Amino acid sequence: MANEASTLPHAGRTRGLLPHALGTYWTILRICIEERLVYRGDFALGTLMRFLPIVTQTFLWTAVFAGAGNPMRIGDYTRNDFIAYYLLTYVARAFSSMPGLASYIATQVRTGEIKKYLIQPIDLLTFLLLSRIAHKLVYYAVATGPFALMFYVFRGYFTGWPDPLTLAAFALSLLMAFVLGFFLEATLGMIGFWFLEVSSILFVYMLFNFFFSGHMFPLTIMPGIWGQIMTAQPLQYLAYFPAAVFLGKVQGAALAYGLVIEALWILFFITTSRVGYKLGLRRYSGYGG
Repeated sequence: MANEASTLPHAGRTRGLLPHALGTYWTILRICIEERLVYRGDFALGTLMRFLPIVTQTFLWTAVFAGAGNPMRIGDYTRNDFIAYYLLTYVARAFSSMPGLASYIATQVRTGEIKKYLIQPIDLLTFLLLSRIAHKLVYYAVATGPFALMFYVFRGYFTGWPDPLTLAAFALSLLMAFVLGFFLEATLGMIGFWFLEVSSILFVYMLFNFFFSGHMFPLTIMPGIWGQIMTAQPLQYLAYFPAAVFLGKVQGAALAYGLVIEALWILFFITTSRVGYKLGLRRYSGYGG
């Protein structure tokens, strides 16, 4: 990030066309994209390797249904629905996952490097949001081909494309999952202002995230009160909800209700992260050069 900050004077090139702040943030976004492309070989290899678990999960759920005597369905999901669901959660997680964001913020606080955001006219959260947008843009540019191949190979597990309204709701839920994932992890990162070491807290959060987001299985197959708890918490919008929307498991009033609740969770975590940052700066003290 130090290299990014050092190149900010190039923002002046765009000042004649754009407002000063907008030109600065456009320059940050462009530099972040260029930074990702510098290591494009390593980035592309790492992206492609992430597709390997899809094959193992397909074999896993096929074996689970076969071992259970080939039941027609578990809950309201058939075997094909399960595999299609897992493929879709992989897409949703590609939008909502923010690896290293919370730990980066906490490290910046602990090491004192956060002061560079205090002495420059750059907002920390906006800078990090632009960095993540750049990361996702490069990621999708690399991963679009493998994703298209994956869905073509596994097209037999899908019943077909959903109607345009459902497809639009699916796209909206993915974009909102990105925003929710960012501000949720940013909120966790602000804990670094009160605790010098947050790695154990983040480890616990990742465990809950993996389980409660629906990455492992559809949350609605959980019985009774556990199913109600699973579908009442915000982590479901990071993986379960977009996949369920695409498969038509959430429709009509329930779909509209789910999108509204997701938007409210986004507003909650934007507010919480902003308040946490403001209160954290009141506690922060920097010494030395």
